Amino acid sequence: MGGFLRILAYLKRYKTLTFLNVVFNVLTVIFGLFSVAMLIPFLSLLFETDTTEMAVAPPIPEFKFSIDYLVGLGKHHFVQYIIQNGKFATLGLVCVVIIVVFLLKNLFRYLAQFVMAPLRNGVVLDIRNRVYQKVTSLPLSFFSKERRGDLMARMTQDVQEVEYGIIATLETMIVEPVTIILSLGVMFYLSPQLTMFVLLMILITALIIGRIGKSLKRASKKGQAKMGELVSLIDETLLGLKIMKAFTAEKRLEARFDKENRAYMDIMNRMLRRKFASSPLTEFLAIVILVIVLWYGGKMVLAPDGVTAKILPEVFIGFMVIFSQLIPPAKNFSSAYYNIQKGLASHERIETILDATSEVTDSPDAKSIDRFEHQIEFKNVSFAYYNFDNHPVLQNINVVIKKGKMLALVGSSGSGKTTFADMLPRFYDVLKGGILIDGIDTREYKLRELRKLMGIVTQEPVLFNDSVHNNITFGMDGDVPREEVIRAAKIANAHEFIDRLEHGYDTNIGDRGTKLSGGERQRLTIARAVLSDPPILILDEATSSLDTKSEKLVQEAIYKLMENRTTIVIAHRLSTIQYADEILVMQSGEIIERGNHISLMAKGGAYKKLVDLQAF
Repeated sequence: MGGFLRILAYLKRYKTLTFLNVVFNVLTVIFGLFSVAMLIPFLSLLFETDTTEMAVAPPIPEFKFSIDYLVGLGKHHFVQYIIQNGKFATLGLVCVVIIVVFLLKNLFRYLAQFVMAPLRNGVVLDIRNRVYQKVTSLPLSFFSKERRGDLMARMTQDVQEVEYGIIATLETMIVEPVTIILSLGVMFYLSPQLTMFVLLMILITALIIGRIGKSLKRASKKGQAKMGELVSLIDETLLGLKIMKAFTAEKRLEARFDKENRAYMDIMNRMLRRKFASSPLTEFLAIVILVIVLWYGGKMVLAPDGVTAKILPEVFIGFMVIFSQLIPPAKNFSSAYYNIQKGLASHERIETILDATSEVTDSPDAKSIDRFEHQIEFKNVSFAYYNFDNHPVLQNINVVIKKGKMLALVGSSGSGKTTFADMLPRFYDVLKGGILIDGIDTREYKLRELRKLMGIVTQEPVLFNDSVHNNITFGMDGDVPREEVIRAAKIANAHEFIDRLEHGYDTNIGDRGTKLSGGERQRLTIARAVLSDPPILILDEATSSLDTKSEKLVQEAIYKLMENRTTIVIAHRLSTIQYADEILVMQSGEIIERGNHISLMAKGGAYKKLVDLQAF
């Protein structure tokens, strides 16, 4: 119930559209009931044998706001028209009125759907935007615990299921209850006793439908979770396609996918069988109730005159016609209920993203920072992704990096080099100690402004399916003049190859830059860093996976980029850091050696062994 109310909260932005939709739907129901209710006076007066002998119509009742007054007023004018114009003319009038009433009913029905379109699509738009915004704001630690494919399924298929299962049925949830309530109101006016009997039957039916609905929600939740696993498997297959073919592992992955796919099919079969049972079950129960009401009402019609429970035949016919109008709304309502159960199961999966807490946020009194003046200090920094006691990633790190200096990090894989660098832009927050810029803890600065001070070039170039221009200007505020983009590309040794592309800087580089070579992709990311002109650089060795020619061009671009900037370099090729002001040798999250290249070589310790190993 809480999830459904949370979805309804999205309607606050669309109050006017919601109000109009409710009004138009209520008018649709009223005109539909009015057309049916006309049968009662028509049957009772048009075919009565003594109607033609009436000299005057029944008197106009005394005015009061009630159904009795409206019925009495209608009888007065109806009988008067019969007396003055005859039955055939009255029959023609009734037909015209029915046509007009149905015209108005369908006009208001269209208007209700007309305003529902922007309301429905607007709510889905808001949900998608909220999920996307939440994903972009969550810390990297959240994604280390979740499978990427499953997150994609929640952001796409689950949102789509919410749209189909809940938003698309919102109107049904509004219209059908109004139809049922107004119909029951008219029925209660005609015969309270018979209506109470009907309500008892409906209550029993609702209890049966509710039990099936709960089981459907559980099955749907399992189905959506299994679909997340399937999307994850597809994502892994596409990313590892080359390795899969190289190791001829197609059959193995096909068998794995077939197993997961069949498990999903079994879940969906169970769910759909329950869903498909809803409509025929509802219809059958409705017919059973209809037959019982016919039997019970027939006894009331056949009761002797003077019995309290007696009902007139024409009133009973009108009652049954109105009651028959309850069957489609009840059927639609039950189908909508099942769809909503499915939608709620998907929304619960979406809520795991929306309700996720972000440990890396701005403090209430965060300070502004627009320049870097003196130094960066890592002061007794310790960190762990999960359990600090068993798996510390960094332990008691103490480092000072003066402005304009270069710090290099070396060590084996898993020694904590990347985590060390990720601490500075607050991709993760330290567990113990603190990181200070110009003497102030980074957690006291505004996060967006802090990261604006830094340029990051990673080992794997991160590019987007967009133009060269837009990839270089990625993250920049406002329109960037082409001249500035070209200047940055020239510094990054990228202008020449960009100029040879089909559309130059407007060329689309494909998914993750697949239309470019590795060296070209890396030079674009360097151009991006040059354009942002950050005072602090974080370089995760950008040349380790390149050929000799590309490496030379990229290394030249990096040297230009590093001029007059404070730089942290994660080094894989030790030949690139010989001129670093300080080198930290890391092992198991601790600094085991520190100094410049010459002093460390003189020590003959871990650093010299790494250099000798690479030289060999």
